[in-house]
Amino acid sequence: MALQLIYETHSRTVDNERGIATGWLPGELSADGRRFAEELGQRWRDADLAAVYSSDLRRAVQTAELAFAGRSVTVIQDSRLRECNYGTLNGMPVARLEAERVHRLDVPYPEGQSYRQVVDEMRSFCATWRIGIRTKRFC
Repeated sequence: MALQLIYETHSRTVDNERGIATGWLPGELSADGRRFAEELGQRWRDADLAAVYSSDLRRAVQTAELAFAGRSVTVIQDSRLRECNYGTLNGMPVARLEAERVHRLDVPYPEGQSYRQVVDEMRSFCATWRIGIRTKRFC
């Protein structure tokens, strides 16, 4: 039996609107983000979803809660679905993130992760469910 994986990101946060790279900080959906999360649920309202998997960070949990409220689909939180941990730079301005990003493919952020480590977390998640993924080299 084939498994179809649908990927959606968390909705817009207050930090997104302020130009902040939240990283592993919880984050909070903005008013627009809450509306977008409800629209996400509408996009998938007729889909027969077996489960919804979400990062355990607050903004992702809020997105799933709003999008799938009133549905009988199980929502499961998994920390392996988190975005990159910027370590001591969690909450940095997006402009700094953009300057740092190219240097962090294999070298972790201070007290955080490299992007390669994030890919490894996703591989671990996919292996749990026997989902095949391929990645391209970033450089």
